[in-house]
Amino acid sequence: MSINTLPISLVNAPLARLVEQGEVLLSETSDSAKLDAQVLLCHVLGKELSYLHTWPEKTIADGVFGQYARLLARRQNGEPVAYITGIREFWSLPFRVSPATLIPRPDTEVLVELVLAEHTQEQLSCLDLGTGTGAIALALASEQPGWQMDALDFNPEAVALARENARQLKLERVNIYQSDWFCQVPEGKKFEVIVSNPPYIDGEDKHLNEGDVRFEPETALVAAENGLADIIAIADRARDYLAAGGSLYFEHGFEQGAQVRQILTGLGYSNAATMKDYAGNDRITRANWII
Repeated sequence: MSINTLPISLVNAPLARLVEQGEVLLSETSDSAKLDAQVLLCHVLGKELSYLHTWPEKTIADGVFGQYARLLARRQNGEPVAYITGIREFWSLPFRVSPATLIPRPDTEVLVELVLAEHTQEQLSCLDLGTGTGAIALALASEQPGWQMDALDFNPEAVALARENARQLKLERVNIYQSDWFCQVPEGKKFEVIVSNPPYIDGEDKHLNEGDVRFEPETALVAAENGLADIIAIADRARDYLAAGGSLYFEHGFEQGAQVRQILTGLGYSNAATMKDYAGNDRITRANWII
C-alpha cells in the first residue's frame, strides 16, 4: 500500500486533530487505528493516554510532529505498535519488547489466570519454557512472591530482554537463563508446574503473511508436524522434570485443543483438559503427571 503522511499544515494543530488525522492514515492498516494513533502520539510526547483527553487543544513542537509522522508511517507499513514503542502491557505490567521476541498477547493472560487459580499455595516451583519477554514467568512472580520461578529461552537476545524486564519490574528473583528446552535444566530438578507458550503454527499457515506476525521471529511462531512438534517434545521431556502430581500447561492454536489432549493422554498424563480464551476459542490445555 502507498504510505501517506501528515500534511505539514497540521504542524500547529491541536492534539485532538493530530489523533483524528492519524486515525485516518491508519484506517486501512489497523483494526484499532484511533488507539494506535493515540499510543504513538503519547509515545513521542512522553505522556499517558489520559493527557490527550485532558489537554485535547494543546499543540506540539515541530520536532515532535516530525517524530509522530515517522511513527505513523512505520505503523502504516504494518510494523506492530509494540515494536515501534518498545513497550507492551501484559498483566497490567509494562514489558519491554523487541523483534527478538513475540509480542505478549491478552489471550496468554488466560494461562496466567488458570495457573494462579489452580495453584494457591505460597510455596511452589514453576518452570516457564520459551519465556520470550518473560511475560508469563514475571506475571506469575508478581502475584506469588514465594514461588520459585525458573524461565528459559533458546534465544540469547530474548534471555537478555527477559532479564531486563525482571530488573525493571523488580522481580529479579526469577531465575532466567538460556536453554534449548530442557537441555540446561539440571537433571533431577523437579517442578510442580511447567508452563509453555511454544511455537505452534504450521509453516504453511497463510496467517504468517498477515498482520503483526509478519514482523515477529518465525522461530518463535512455527513448528513442524503441523505446528505440534515442540508441544510433543516438551510434553515428552517434561515427564522427567515434573514432580509427582505436577501440572503441565500449554498455550496452543485455537484448532489444536483435541490434538494436544490426545498427545498428553498418549504420553501417560492424566486429567487433560482444554480452556478457552477471551474470544471463546480453545487456547490452553493442561494435564497432570501422576507417577
